[in-house]
Amino acid sequence: MPLQGVCWFLCCRQGFSLLGRDYGEKEEEESFELRNKEDLTPNGRSPAEVTVSQPTHTANGTNGHTVSEVSDEMKSLIIEKNKMGLEEEPELLVKGWLLREVRGNWIKQRRYWFVLSQDSLDYYSGPEKGARRLGTLVLTNLCSVIWPDKQTYKETGYWSITVYGRKHCYRLYTKHFNEAVHWACAIQKIIDTKAPVETPTQLLIRDIEENKFHPEVVEHIYQHNPILKYTQGPLYAPLLPFPYGSLEHTYHSGKGYGSVREEAVKLFNCLQQLESAREPVPIIQGVLQTCLDLRPLRDEVYCQLVKQTSYTPAPYTAAHLRYWQLLTCMSCTFLPGPTVLKYLRFHLKRIQSQSPESEMDNYASFISEALEKTKCRECVPSWEEIQMLMSRQEMLCTVHYPGPGSCQLYISSHTTANEVVRRMQEKLSLQESKNTFALYEQNALWEQPVAGGALIADILTSLSTKESESKSQWRLCFKLYCLLDADSISVDSIEYLLLFEQCHEMVVRGQLPACEEDLQALAALRLQCLMGDFSTHAPCPPLDELFPGHMLEARVLMSLSAPQALPPCQVAAQGCPGTQRFPSGLFAGTLWSHTATAAHKQKVEQDMRLRSRLKEEAAAVMGSILERWKGLAGYSRRDGMAAYLTIARQWSGFGCTLYEVDFYISSTGSFSQKLWLGVAATSVSLYRQGEAEALESFPYGQICSYGVSDSNTFKITAGDRDLLFETTKLTEIMQLMNAYFSAIRRQRGKGEDADITIAESTEVGFHHLASTLTPTLLELPSHPV
Repeated sequence: MPLQGVCWFLCCRQGFSLLGRDYGEKEEEESFELRNKEDLTPNGRSPAEVTVSQPTHTANGTNGHTVSEVSDEMKSLIIEKNKMGLEEEPELLVKGWLLREVRGNWIKQRRYWFVLSQDSLDYYSGPEKGARRLGTLVLTNLCSVIWPDKQTYKETGYWSITVYGRKHCYRLYTKHFNEAVHWACAIQKIIDTKAPVETPTQLLIRDIEENKFHPEVVEHIYQHNPILKYTQGPLYAPLLPFPYGSLEHTYHSGKGYGSVREEAVKLFNCLQQLESAREPVPIIQGVLQTCLDLRPLRDEVYCQLVKQTSYTPAPYTAAHLRYWQLLTCMSCTFLPGPTVLKYLRFHLKRIQSQSPESEMDNYASFISEALEKTKCRECVPSWEEIQMLMSRQEMLCTVHYPGPGSCQLYISSHTTANEVVRRMQEKLSLQESKNTFALYEQNALWEQPVAGGALIADILTSLSTKESESKSQWRLCFKLYCLLDADSISVDSIEYLLLFEQCHEMVVRGQLPACEEDLQALAALRLQCLMGDFSTHAPCPPLDELFPGHMLEARVLMSLSAPQALPPCQVAAQGCPGTQRFPSGLFAGTLWSHTATAAHKQKVEQDMRLRSRLKEEAAAVMGSILERWKGLAGYSRRDGMAAYLTIARQWSGFGCTLYEVDFYISSTGSFSQKLWLGVAATSVSLYRQGEAEALESFPYGQICSYGVSDSNTFKITAGDRDLLFETTKLTEIMQLMNAYFSAIRRQRGKGEDADITIAESTEVGFHHLASTLTPTLLELPSHPV
């Protein structure tokens, strides 16, 4: 045995155990002691051989601790200190009268003399010398203080502070706000000066890391420290240190969480339930959800799983493999911290060497690979994903593209949107396209782009949640995004079909400015492409899938708002003096009620008249479209798409993405009405909604800088002009312009556009384009719907 191993055996600390409890003793009686780093000797060993006190039953049935079971820290802070009177106190920082909340059969407040020292917060029966000490709260860096708040003052008339310790919680009250703040500041200052506290598990993890090249030493550590090994008993304290009474989780209070320490213990109980659960997926989802909500618990759960997969009595049973399945799901959802990650990797290698060619070996290999790829997830894995992970398989994902087509791809928990786009381009033979593509979350009324680095598993989970909430069908859709070169697209290619379908989406949404005749011609060509030659037996799609509905509504509203001839009685009423009013008095309420009823009846009649006119107008437009459709007999699908796109390209802004702008101001004027900001491959243009001609257009060569100037304002500097746009689509506009500028750089070569600067944050500062990262192709915005 190497010399280091012999020395270690001679100096080895006694075994740590939190689990040797008998007959369900109260949790307060279990007292493993945490150690400060400053208590360690230079070689990392404690001056005391035993660092954990474990309750045991003495001969008379009481809990007994040997002298060696109490750490030096606690001897000095509790045992010896309790023998001292007030006159023997060390350096005192703050002292004074405070009210303390005492819980018995009912809650009441009692007045005590409190003294704050460097080590503890004590309270006495009075301020006189020799007064009896009634309680002590030892202060470590895990203690926490809740500061006074107005709500408690309004309810009780007192300013309150709360001090959390390992075993005690002091709720203190005073009439004076300044006094409460003074106590809170002083206590927090003492807590901040304390050295970090380590649990036995942390110390043992460090020992294992130091001796990982000495298998016999590591084996000895495991054999003499039950805290590192599988247990069927409960856990009464976390394996890692957490602040007492921590409030970091309060923003999730609606989910019913307790303190982080309490949740850590509950999670271990959940882990143990996996062994006997008929359906483990809900438990696994619950553990993952808690770790998603309470970030500090992730390392704790990893340590608990490593513990439960070490030295298991029946390692090859289905019950034991549940721990490995949860560890697999954890490794594909969250990464542990650096220290726990090293410990986990060591554990996996150790299991693989001990149990080669076993299921545990397979899970350990899968987890090791997953840890290399995992990014922190935004959503808890879905039921389907968890089932796939439990069997170490991939999921099947359906990706649609404009039209009736779709592709099915196998994805893992680490597959990103960029990878799916590349694979879709390969399947559809679009690798040589000069245009760029993106994935979208999409339903019948709305769509949103998927960022290139987003995990598809997260997107699928969010779509499933949206479907359950909105009861509408959601899907992933692969679409053209940056139209850089429409002329090079072959008429017979799938890319031409994508362009045709997306152009039609813009037409139906009213984002292609055109006269009504052209819109009817486009609708007829759409029918010819979908249905072929006209037939009375062919099922015709609804008008809102062929023609922009807002044009019908605008025309009907305009006709209804036109002045009509008034009846003679109303003409006579118009000539009456305006000073005549309904008389007030007994019948005023009746007259008002009659007037309100009449107004409601009039509104109902107007709505009915509007619906009737809309039906009439829709029938007239549909009739015109059908007549045009009849005239297209003999057109092939290819000819129909070509004719459709020929009409659409007559608009000078064809191919641009339109964003609604609520306000626009520049050095030459301002517009407060809604406008369209069109971002295209060569320029940025401004349009009045529905008008084909641009108000202003700025080629990219004229744009000096662009960026976000505040929470809802986008700024473009073109020459000596500054243009400000108020819009909710800041991120989308920014990403799209980044994508187009990146395409320009790729075409011209890097360095030629160094005078263009891009602001990528919400601050006003701008950065040189040459120093910015080229955005991924899928971090793209959507056409607004």
